[in-house]
Amino acid sequence: MNDTRRGTGSIGRRLTLYLAIVAALLSLLSWGIVTGFARQAAEKTQDNVLSAAATAIAETLRSEQGEVWLELPYSAFSMLGAISEDRVFYRITANGALLTGYEDLPVSTDPSIRAGEVGFATSAYRGEALRMATVSRRILAGNRPVQVIVTVGQTREGIAEIARDLSRQAGFLSIAFFLIAVVLSFFAARASLRPLNEIAKAVSRRGPSDLRPLRRPAPRELAPLIAALNRFMDRLGQSIRRSEDFIVEAAHRVRTPLATVRVHADLALRNAQSEAERDRLRQMIRAIDESSRSAGQLLDHATVAFRSDDLLKDQISLRDLAKQTVISMTPTASMKDIEIDLEAEALCVEGDAVLLDNALRNILDNAIKYSPEDTTIEMRITAQNGEAHIIVTDQGAGLGDDPPEMLTQRFKRGRNAENIVGSGLGLTIAADVLFAHGGRLELRNKAEGNGVCASLVLPLA
Repeated sequence: MNDTRRGTGSIGRRLTLYLAIVAALLSLLSWGIVTGFARQAAEKTQDNVLSAAATAIAETLRSEQGEVWLELPYSAFSMLGAISEDRVFYRITANGALLTGYEDLPVSTDPSIRAGEVGFATSAYRGEALRMATVSRRILAGNRPVQVIVTVGQTREGIAEIARDLSRQAGFLSIAFFLIAVVLSFFAARASLRPLNEIAKAVSRRGPSDLRPLRRPAPRELAPLIAALNRFMDRLGQSIRRSEDFIVEAAHRVRTPLATVRVHADLALRNAQSEAERDRLRQMIRAIDESSRSAGQLLDHATVAFRSDDLLKDQISLRDLAKQTVISMTPTASMKDIEIDLEAEALCVEGDAVLLDNALRNILDNAIKYSPEDTTIEMRITAQNGEAHIIVTDQGAGLGDDPPEMLTQRFKRGRNAENIVGSGLGLTIAADVLFAHGGRLELRNKAEGNGVCASLVLPLA
C-alpha cells in the first residue's frame, strides 16, 4: 500500500471550499442589499413622480367669480405613465366637496402635513395596493378661503415588476460573482500551498542518505514545520550512523568468535578417539558453519540495504569486476576441483562496484556449493538488446520443482538443497542488488543436462 496516498482530505480543496462558502455568503448578501436598494429606488421614483403630478395639478387651481376652477394638466398624467403601465386614480376636493375624480378614493388625513407639503400613504383600493400622494392648497374664492386637497394614486404592480427585474439582474450578477470568486479561490489556494509543495519537492529530490538541514525561504507559518523536519532528519541521521556502526561491529564480533570455535572444533575432531565423538564434532562444525554463514550473509544483506539507499553511479567494467570476483572465489572452487571458465565482452555499467561484486560472489558461491566435484562453472558476459547479461551456469542438481521467484525470497531454499549448508539469503542479496541497479535476476534450469543458469541483467551505461 502506498502510504503517501492516504490522508484525511486535501488542504487545497478544503481551502477552496471555505473561500467558496465565503463567496456564496457575500453573493447572497450583495444580492439582498442590491434588491433592497432597487426596491427603495423604485418606490422613491414613484413617490417623486406622484409628488410632481399632485403638485402640478394643485398649481393649475384658480379662482374665478368666487368659484374654484381646475384644468387637469396632461403632463401630470404623462409623467405617471412614463415609469410603468399601472392605473392612475385621482381625487380633488374643495372644502370637502368633490370637484373631480374618484369619490371613493381614500384621502390621507395626516395632521402633521402642512399646506403646500406632499404627504404619502399606501392603501388598498379596489383590491390592489395603491400608493397615493396628497397635497393641500388654500385658494381665495371671492372673500372666503377654500381648502383644496389634491390626491393622486397609482397601483404598484409596475413598480414591483421593475424591482423584480432589478432583483433578477442583481441575482445574475451575484451568481457571476460567485463563479468568478470560486475560480479565483482555486488559484488562490494553489498559490497559498505552493511554498508547501516546493518544500515537499525539495525533500523528495534528495537521496535517501541526504539528511542535511532544509534551508529555503518559506512563510512564517511553515517555519515550525521546517524546524521540526530538520530536527527529525538530524535524529534519523544519528540513528543511521549508529546502525552502520553496529553492523560493522557486529560483523567483527560475530565472525571472529565463530571462526575461533570452528578452529577448535577441527582440532578436537582430529584428536577424537571414538566414532560417536567424531560424529558429534562433525555436527558441531556443521552448525558452526551454518551459523557463521547465516550471520555473515545477514550482515551482508544489511550492508546491501544501506548502500542501495544511496547508490553510487560509477563507471564499472564488468570484465574487470568479473575477473576480480573469479580470482577471489578460485580458492573455494579449488577445494572441490571446480574450474571457473570466464568469457567476457568489454561492457560497462553504472553502479556500485561493492554491491555488484557482492551479488556476483553470491551467485558463484551458490554455483560452487551445489556443483559436484571436478566440474566446470561457465561465466559469460554479453550484450543483448541494450542490456548486459552475466550468465553463470553450473552442473549441479538444478532448481528442482520450486518456482524461481520463490528462491529469491529471504530464507527460502529449494527442497533439493536441504543437506547443504546455506542461509537462504544468497539469491535474495543478488536480486536486491540488481533491482537497485535497475536490473533483474533470471533463474532457470539448463536446457540440456543438470545445472542452473543464472543471468544477472543490468542496463548498459
